[in-house]
Amino acid sequence: QISMEKILILDYGSQYTQLIARRLRELGVFSEIHPPTLPLAAWRDPEVRGVILSGGPESVYADGAPDIPEGALDGGIPVLGICYGMQLMTHRLGGKVVPGQHREYGKAILERHSAAGMLKEWADLEQVWMSHGDRVESVPEGFRVTGVSTGSPFAAIEHGSKPLLGIQFHPEVVHTP
Repeated sequence: QISMEKILILDYGSQYTQLIARRLRELGVFSEIHPPTLPLAAWRDPEVRGVILSGGPESVYADGAPDIPEGALDGGIPVLGICYGMQLMTHRLGGKVVPGQHREYGKAILERHSAAGMLKEWADLEQVWMSHGDRVESVPEGFRVTGVSTGSPFAAIEHGSKPLLGIQFHPEVVHTP
């Protein structure tokens, strides 16, 4: 049975946005897909339990790159940034995103650095699926690194006191068990 509590998915152009929604439905979680221009007031709906910022093909530094509403990352609403979503979160909160020396696409091994938080039930080494050109070079203040891969020294990050999480890989695809 699907709960009427919901997760909002902001679509930044990822080829996997619909798959994110499907995986949530498979877990019994209701979700809605919206453009990144969705006003912050919609985020604050009492039924909203969290927001997922999807991946996408843009660079956070590109002219006209999709953004998020001011105040969206203040910690009042749980936010998970996937790929571009993590890069956007990092950029908006004062971290640094840079063009990768090479595009990381395909299978990678995530090395877990923390047995707590979002990766607590993961093995120390897990296969994940990457699909990005830019990468996070430094995390914003208050974040800790919980996972790395060969091409992503910041493959998973979590804020120490706010419900803000970021992952460079795609958990929704079958290549990430």
